[in-house]
Amino acid sequence: MKSMIAKGVAPLLAALLLTACATPEFKQPAVETPTAFRESQTPANEVEGVDGARWKPAQPAEAQPRGQWWLAFNDPALTALIDEASANNANLSVAAARVKQARAIAGIAAADRVPQIGVGIGAQRARSSALESGLPQGTPMQPVTSYNAQLTASYEVDLFGRVAAGVSAARSDAATSEANYRSVLLALQADVAQTYFRLRALDAELDTVARTVQLREESVNVNQRRFDLGDIGEFDLSRARTELSTARAEAIGLQRQRATAEHALAVLLGKPASNYVAGRSPLLDATALPTIPAGLPSSLLERRPDIVAAQRAMEASNARIGVARGAMFPALTISAAGGGVGGAFSDVFRWSSRSWVLGLLTSMPIIDGGRNRANVERSEAVLEESVGTYRQSVLSAFAEVEDNLAGLRILSGQAGEIDSALVSARRSADLAQKLYDAGRSSYLELLDAQRNLAAVERTAVQLRGNRAVTTVALIRALGGGWEAGRIGGQAVAQN
Repeated sequence: MKSMIAKGVAPLLAALLLTACATPEFKQPAVETPTAFRESQTPANEVEGVDGARWKPAQPAEAQPRGQWWLAFNDPALTALIDEASANNANLSVAAARVKQARAIAGIAAADRVPQIGVGIGAQRARSSALESGLPQGTPMQPVTSYNAQLTASYEVDLFGRVAAGVSAARSDAATSEANYRSVLLALQADVAQTYFRLRALDAELDTVARTVQLREESVNVNQRRFDLGDIGEFDLSRARTELSTARAEAIGLQRQRATAEHALAVLLGKPASNYVAGRSPLLDATALPTIPAGLPSSLLERRPDIVAAQRAMEASNARIGVARGAMFPALTISAAGGGVGGAFSDVFRWSSRSWVLGLLTSMPIIDGGRNRANVERSEAVLEESVGTYRQSVLSAFAEVEDNLAGLRILSGQAGEIDSALVSARRSADLAQKLYDAGRSSYLELLDAQRNLAAVERTAVQLRGNRAVTTVALIRALGGGWEAGRIGGQAVAQN
């Protein structure tokens, strides 16, 4: 029997295997990528932390370790917050669940590559009519009970790679979900760090405004005494009170901003905003901020999880073209069943009760109204879409790195000028106070000097916060860290 089946199927298999595989070969789309970032070529005296060297050409670097990049900030509080968020954030748990789902779906698809074997045991009681049995009408018929046990097996021969393409697509989907999980994790870590630094910058700004409020209160007290003594008019006293109320209003506005940032941090940590209180920790200076290594290779962009996800999505779309094409070709299924049937359960397993069946089924659509062809066209269009998404992801990644490199360069230049302005503003305010106390200048001149000093101090604080936030944004744009070198097996950043 087996030899007869083999002789009948052999010519069909030979003809089918001569046909090309339904799944097209995946071709990596061409994307124009620079060998170096433009900002890295800026002269060293214009970019802090960059020596002007060109970066090496991009090479695949997905497998390179990213490391715990936040440790470069040397801030235990930040490390604790990121650890807490990684353990409790709701969005991250959703992404992790999606990874589990995708892996399970890949396992379901892979199950189609192996024979499906099952077993069944049952009992049946039936009564036939006399007419069905060929007996005269009215002949008494007794009900009959039968028992059966059966072992079944089926297997689809993957002639044109349809099953293999489905497995490949499901595995690529799982890899996409894993990359998306890493993207969510990186975004979470960066959001926690940026929100943390915004809080610290707001704390520092609140301290600056608090000093201004204290100065305005002292000014009101002094002007009140001088007004009572008749040394000044009501105009100077009214202006002093106006400046005090304005400074207090600014402090209240900053408190609202801090509350909003504190609530955002609570959500990132997976906590109710009502139950979370962030401790005050003013960001005093930028000396603790890490310097992005000089000569950072553009290949690190290929480690960005969103680009990896786009790459895997392309591979899944390409594999699904094979699934769609495979539906247009013949499908070959081999099935078999064997077991026993008896009037008593003990008779089921007797040799005389045995029964078996072996089947071979070849099926192929002939008229489907263009359904399969349309499905192929849809799959090809999905691949075109995923290619466009991949290219856009790469271009956006380079733009984000350039944006943040430029941002750090410009913020560094601003900070240098503000530091110089701060020295001059403090000197001007001190001189204005002395001249006013000596009666050699008006109160308006003193106010102008004090306002200028307060504005410069707040700008300096805001720049410190922006530099910290932009540094985190650059690390995020680079895929979550870097390794400029190793000392004793430990990754170190070049400063």
